[in-house]
Amino acid sequence: MKTQTIIFDLDGTLVDSAPGILAAYQIAFDQCGLQPKVPLESGLIGPPLRETMAMVAGYPGQEVVDQLLTEFKKAYDDKGCLKTPAFQGVEEMMRTLKSLGTRLFIATNKRAYPTHKIMAHLGWTDFFEGVYGPDSFEPAKPNKAALIQQILQDHQLETKTTLYVGDRNEDGEASRANDLAFLFASWGYGQDQNVAATTPWNIAATPDSVVTLALA
Repeated sequence: MKTQTIIFDLDGTLVDSAPGILAAYQIAFDQCGLQPKVPLESGLIGPPLRETMAMVAGYPGQEVVDQLLTEFKKAYDDKGCLKTPAFQGVEEMMRTLKSLGTRLFIATNKRAYPTHKIMAHLGWTDFFEGVYGPDSFEPAKPNKAALIQQILQDHQLETKTTLYVGDRNEDGEASRANDLAFLFASWGYGQDQNVAATTPWNIAATPDSVVTLALA
């Protein structure tokens, strides 16, 4: 059946969030007088913030992670999130999809506040029928699969006509958990992912190919 709805991941799929996020990580560690235990690079971006922060800090106690998260959120929510450019061709892709009547949503592991701030900064608010992070719901969703499930339920989306587009293997697994078709975006951070040739996912090498693959 023809795709009627597309749910997009955000970081690494639609936007290059590395500059703002990695800068905020460094500020957080500096403010807490700590050193990251792993290099601050784009491969860190995508999973939930708390688990990534704990890993970068070397799995210290919860109190230390909480302090790091507080400093990260201050830095990122203020100015860091605005250092987030769109990948080339993404805005044109969304305009085309909207003109064809496709319903568009975002399901991201990023918190809701900076996500909406980025949408407004890029002028994308009108493209999406709904923009959701884990904390968009109460209680917060524990993972991407649960977040997508809630979006499907709240908007009464048909799984057979809904597609999820993301840049990580975990996005594909979240799609599978919800019986959704998945399109792997390899133009952004996806190029750094080790996607096995045996995966059942279609791969979009450029944003404009999403239109062809999703609506063919």
